[in-house]
Amino acid sequence: MSTPRWQKSSYCQEGEACVHISATPAAVHLTDRDTPPRTTVTVGPTAFAALLDLVKSSAVR
Repeated sequence: MSTPRWQKSSYCQEGEACVHISATPAAVHLTDRDTPPRTTVTVGPTAFAALLDLVKSSAVR
């Protein structure tokens, strides 16, 4: 099993308020820090796309 490559969100605030993402074709992993990751949430690409759509639509309000 390979080590995930974590990418920091471009919408991070100062300090530790950040989301790190690691994606494969089969899954998207989210955590609060990349080294070492603490709790990791894993979802499928379709569920992640739905989450992004919801966040984007909520930001417009």
